Amino acid sequence: MKKSTKILSLLLALVMVCGLFAGCGDTATTTSGTETTGTETAPGAETGSTTPAETGTGSVDTETASNQLPRNETLYIAGYQWGTVNSWNPIGASRNNWGIDANIAGSREIMFESLYMYDFLTGNLIPLLADGDYRWNADRTALSIDIKPAAKWSDGTDLTAYDVVRTFDIGVQTTNYIGGGYASYVDRVEADGDKSLTVYAKLNGEGKAVNPLKLLDFIGIMLVAQVDWIDKLVERNNGETIGILNDRAEDAVYSGPYHPFFDDDQKVAYVRDDNYWGQDESMWGSLPVPKYLCHTIFSDNAAVEVSFKAGQVVALQSFLPNIQDYWLKDGLPISTWYDEAPYGVCLCMPTMFYNMNNAVLADNVALRKAIAIAVDYDAIIANAMTNQSPSFSDVPRSIMNPTDGEQAMYDHDAVKDLQWAGMDIEGAIALLDEAGIVDTDGDGWREDPATGKKISLNVCCPNGWTDWQAAVEIVCAAGAEIGIDLSSYYTEWSIYQTVFTNPSQTEYDLFMYNSDGAGPSNPWARAVCFLGKDYVGIQNNWSGNWGQYVNDEADAIIQQIPQMTDENEIREAYTELTRIYLTEVPSFSLMYRPQNFYAVNETVWTNFPAADDGRGITPNVCIDGYGVAALYELELIG
Repeated sequence: MKKSTKILSLLLALVMVCGLFAGCGDTATTTSGTETTGTETAPGAETGSTTPAETGTGSVDTETASNQLPRNETLYIAGYQWGTVNSWNPIGASRNNWGIDANIAGSREIMFESLYMYDFLTGNLIPLLADGDYRWNADRTALSIDIKPAAKWSDGTDLTAYDVVRTFDIGVQTTNYIGGGYASYVDRVEADGDKSLTVYAKLNGEGKAVNPLKLLDFIGIMLVAQVDWIDKLVERNNGETIGILNDRAEDAVYSGPYHPFFDDDQKVAYVRDDNYWGQDESMWGSLPVPKYLCHTIFSDNAAVEVSFKAGQVVALQSFLPNIQDYWLKDGLPISTWYDEAPYGVCLCMPTMFYNMNNAVLADNVALRKAIAIAVDYDAIIANAMTNQSPSFSDVPRSIMNPTDGEQAMYDHDAVKDLQWAGMDIEGAIALLDEAGIVDTDGDGWREDPATGKKISLNVCCPNGWTDWQAAVEIVCAAGAEIGIDLSSYYTEWSIYQTVFTNPSQTEYDLFMYNSDGAGPSNPWARAVCFLGKDYVGIQNNWSGNWGQYVNDEADAIIQQIPQMTDENEIREAYTELTRIYLTEVPSFSLMYRPQNFYAVNETVWTNFPAADDGRGITPNVCIDGYGVAALYELELIG
């Protein structure tokens, strides 16, 4: 067989190339914006207490403000915003604003707020606007929720159940992220009084909720907007959906602890609302510590790294290779969630999907599995991820992420013989030989037994996502070891995203994208991503199963799980799905990866969340889900 001539040290160099590193989950698609080509600017004065010059309510002198944000009152963040903001619209379509994002792993809670905050460390939904836990009815077709009596809008009016109802209704009307993502599962939201509401599920033909798990996602993801402001928004746009969704919404009434301060092509800043309702004892009991939150807009990760090392960026959501070198070699006051590898909480699995529109891949399970078991995953983790991932020896592959909660949801012993850690060249060759996928002409490459033609496949990921490109090269090297011609193919993200989301595409044979990460509906949502029939044939599909794999047995189990309540029954179902996945191999994960990367520079601020501090605050860069709790416990250095 032809041997690979790739040198792994070159792959590490590839990872270090200046460029954007692939993100994870919703963040990459909702906060990337249009990449700016501007250069990095210093994030303001190092010390001082001068307040940026305000020119009126909600208005500031941008140039003066940008230069005068005091370091001892400002938390600088990076890794979410890569271009100028489109709007401050909580129900808008192009919500690329780093402070206004909604995702099941933890919605942004600094300007607009959700009913509950997701805690991915425990899997719990923690009340925010909600007063206490949600309550299911007997058949799990409806959720009852109370609103905190203290919850108010920035204009001083009470936040009520009617605001929640109107936010859902306008989402359905405009088919925004709520209407488009949850209207299939949520039938309606009704106010039972000023401070109580019920979320009713869509029902199937048997009178059961279509999917109770998605109702839990919903109450943690929807950012609530004010009914009076929504009515004003609708009126000034004459009720037209496009206008409503694209309105810049600079006058938006909000409930959160921060509101817009200024934005330009270099920075986007928020300022604390000292009248914020959350300082009530029923919620946080105090205001967040930083007066300002500021996100500097960088051109790429290389520029981010320079500012982060200099302490100009404090809380960072970006992948940086060999993060441990910052404190072990450079002696910088930089830390991560864990002191040792993998340094962060890995919640998702960047995955290589096989395109079932390609007959040789669709018809040959042996080919799919042979490629998968031959890959050197340890090399991917060492070179592409610089060990910021557990290995597949430490956390054997399944449809679960590495968290303790998900790992407990399937029977490891039942699928042990199906799992692989990689570099099984002999096993891969044996599989191919037994399946009749052999080299008949002696050129070193195997042929498709159905056509007699050499098997040549491309392996794809977006250009510039350099850690993913390093992984692709290692996959291609595995192909050379077993006589399968795999060649890397990189296209710009603007093109890539239109191809892999097309259900009939034949351009990419093997291609990378993220699995679902964490959220109330996981690991069910990830099972759908890997095996679910619902996503097959969907145009512009961002949800999953991009390879168009269909397995009726797996799909039947996926449809049953949301109706299950018995923990043993649920565990048996996930075990069976894992068995099918590891047997059929419609895709294979290449690494484990944080949904959000998390690193902090403690030059100015300290007391950030860490794994060993006993507080249980999620490492979500102080703004996502329950991670926002960190803002109330930060301390100044000195």
